[in-house]
Amino acid sequence: MQPQRPIRPLPDVLISQIAAGEVIERPASALRELLDNAIDAGARAITVRLEQGGMGYVQVEDDGCGIPAEELPLALLRHATSKIADLDELHHAAHLGFRGEALAAMAAVAEIEIISRRAGHDGARIQASAGQLGPVQPTAAQPGTRVTLRQLFFNLPARRKFLKSPQTEYAWCADVFKRAAIAHPHLALRLWHDGQLKLQFDRDPSPHGLDRLAAVLGESFSAHALPLTAQIGPLTVRGLVCKPTAARARADVQHIIVNNRWVRDRTVAHGVRAAYADVLHGALQPQYALLIDLPSELVDVNVHPAKSEVRFRDSSAVHQAVRHAVEKVLARAVGDLALLAPHQADAVAAPTQYPATAALPFRREGANLPPWDSLARAYAPLPAAEAQPSSPLQARDAAAPANYIPSSSSVSPEPHADDFPLGFALAQLLGIYILAQNRHGLVIVDMHAAHERIVYERLKAAEPGDTAVAVQPLLIPAAFAATDAEIGAAQDHADTLRSLGIELDQAGPGSLVVRATPTLLAHADPIRLARGVLADLVMQGTSDRLQERRNALLASMACHGAIRANRQLTLAEMNALLRDMERTERADQCNHGRPTWRQIGLADLDALFLRGR
Repeated sequence: MQPQRPIRPLPDVLISQIAAGEVIERPASALRELLDNAIDAGARAITVRLEQGGMGYVQVEDDGCGIPAEELPLALLRHATSKIADLDELHHAAHLGFRGEALAAMAAVAEIEIISRRAGHDGARIQASAGQLGPVQPTAAQPGTRVTLRQLFFNLPARRKFLKSPQTEYAWCADVFKRAAIAHPHLALRLWHDGQLKLQFDRDPSPHGLDRLAAVLGESFSAHALPLTAQIGPLTVRGLVCKPTAARARADVQHIIVNNRWVRDRTVAHGVRAAYADVLHGALQPQYALLIDLPSELVDVNVHPAKSEVRFRDSSAVHQAVRHAVEKVLARAVGDLALLAPHQADAVAAPTQYPATAALPFRREGANLPPWDSLARAYAPLPAAEAQPSSPLQARDAAAPANYIPSSSSVSPEPHADDFPLGFALAQLLGIYILAQNRHGLVIVDMHAAHERIVYERLKAAEPGDTAVAVQPLLIPAAFAATDAEIGAAQDHADTLRSLGIELDQAGPGSLVVRATPTLLAHADPIRLARGVLADLVMQGTSDRLQERRNALLASMACHGAIRANRQLTLAEMNALLRDMERTERADQCNHGRPTWRQIGLADLDALFLRGR
């Protein structure tokens, strides 16, 4: 047993070293803090120089407002800052770095030098090492600030041993640099490592900053990306979301920027994932970069030492807003996406406008759903056409399946192959695939998967969405032992639970009782259902379980109602299916997330046969 020691204040240097352990984990952490300070100073151009992955030194130079010579010693003191003055400003923090502890923490565990000059004043320099500040000295300098951090953790060898190889540390620093480039497209940024220019991004003049996103995330991302701009009440969402066919096994290309701050947020991430639920295959992860802006009073940024997390005042509203904004982009039909250059600014439409209300206007999922007995039917397979057209160009006017209803936008008096993204059918391959020709080359369509998506979307739209959820009271109410969090969620979200068709009452100090469940889920375990919904409400303030069950039922019906393999189709039927795909939302994927069609370009076909060589 350790001997009892008297309570006494810790030395300032030790306090700063403890703070450094929370704020500065590695060179990338120091780089993030220095970039935040440079951006807060109003910089328009920032240059970062690293040596040995930042273990040698980290230097950040900006052209911002600079620091007066008399304030340089204060910049290295704990909890000294110009960015907040009272509690109200803390609750409405508009700066990236506002705690006033990062520079002091760095000075406690490294050697630091700050050279700064304000326009119209002389330059000044200050140095510190292991918490010991040197005098302020005059020096020649450009307007702005240059901070150099050398030998991180030189006085804490145990901490320095935890650092990885220089290449690994550089990779972490490059990741921080790219996140800053994504969050601040108006900045010109350069990154040097061991004397070599590694990354450079010019200012993005586009109104939404989407060119910068494409430049940072690379061609493999931007080639599959779709632009997103939406205004939902006080919240603005913009960015790029990738098509479901570009999903990856790892969630390593998912960027969330809230008020110009890169964060990890489960609410937003879950909202995006829910938007992809109908089109993503298996456990694959979507790729996206979303920039979310909302008034500072609706978000709390002071919840994490490294400021990498936020807390929304109304997480449910943010979740629903993000979900619906992403869903709207993913729901575009094939015809809407043809020839779209998503990462170009001129391809971005005006922001989608939603009603501006005090609360974000999306109703909670499951509150208004159609009666289930009216959805018990499935569409019949495509009927055979009575006659084949003499040419593909006549196919669209020939006899078509009964459930193919041309829209006015898809009808033209003189149809041409270029009018349709999926072109015109040529033949059927092995009773499974449709081969078609468009302006780009060959289109291959999985006819069952494509028709399955068409039927599924029609089933979802078969009934108006303003009918209340049918509720079935339980003959014997189901009681279960509930945690304090579950009881609190049941009380806080009572209206939401009723809108989902679940009636919950508190049966005692530590138990809840389920008295009714949705008719759709009459055969489900009521206790398991209630606990699952309560867990969702605790985590993100809303629950999609009823919607997921509904969609799963409709997907099963669509699968059984779609045309099957080895069904021989006429050219009229094949072309009718192609036209339906072009008008159907999410037609790029079937209900299980598999692609429904693929394009093989003429250049690829030429390469197969060595044409032009």
